Amino acid sequence: MYMKTPRVTLEQWRALQAVVDEGGFAQAASALHRSQSSVSYAVQRLQEQLGIPLLALRGRRAELTEAGRTLVERSRGLLRAASDLEALAHHLDEGWEAEIRLVVDAAFPSALLMRCLRDFLPLSRGTRVQLIEEVLSGAEDALQAGEADLAIAARVPAGWLGEPLLAVEFIAVTHPEHPLQGLERPLTASDLEDELQVVVRDSGISHKQDVGWLNAGHRWTVTSLDSALEAVRNGLGFAWLPAHQAHPLIDAGGLAPLNLREGQRYLADLYLVYGEPDRVGPATRELARLLTEAVAAGG
Repeated sequence: MYMKTPRVTLEQWRALQAVVDEGGFAQAASALHRSQSSVSYAVQRLQEQLGIPLLALRGRRAELTEAGRTLVERSRGLLRAASDLEALAHHLDEGWEAEIRLVVDAAFPSALLMRCLRDFLPLSRGTRVQLIEEVLSGAEDALQAGEADLAIAARVPAGWLGEPLLAVEFIAVTHPEHPLQGLERPLTASDLEDELQVVVRDSGISHKQDVGWLNAGHRWTVTSLDSALEAVRNGLGFAWLPAHQAHPLIDAGGLAPLNLREGQRYLADLYLVYGEPDRVGPATRELARLLTEAVAAGG
């Protein structure tokens, strides 16, 4: 169903706004570089087409009616949107992307990611970002399926080139009152066999991984690192969690590291990978630059 074609034009709204902002028709004409008669005619036609008075004479000065005030404020957003649309068309003509599909491994620090996206916003020229979070091989699958313009992935798929971006440290933790914390000696893998392990399900399909998982019969699977963190924080078992998530809770007494003889910590490398290296647009390169520089600066 087609929308009804507007009877008034953007130029008519612009004329009315100028009359209000500049304090009169003569001043508006000067600001718009138009004749006073053309500005007066535009405003008059606007009122006729809408069927309601927008201006009322107070002595020698025209003032907005109540309806006029409401419509002028709404029209400002209309003109801004039109200007943004024209700018976006210009940027698209220059090769600037309309949208970036950013696929990010869930282990990447979310605070760092949000800071990079905040810094990208004023540089984006209207480019939208579609953020998709994946676990383990999920980002790799997205690249191979052509569903990512830029990815932060745990592994670079065959046929792609990736740059090392960040090594995320994982640490084994439990609730401070977990029975494993009561053993006053370094723990071994056999100590963990009969305890519940909380693991995060690999969101990928084609290349599922078991990074950080033990062959424990007692295993609960969740779909996100945040859920795993909450499960462990509530005493449901042990897990290897990103150190940037675990350390604040360890410092606050909500989690405790496991005193493992081996394997208490491990590093998981993350890579920055372009979905189509030969067809990378300027917005995608700009976002990649911000991510790389933020990590290099230490987050």
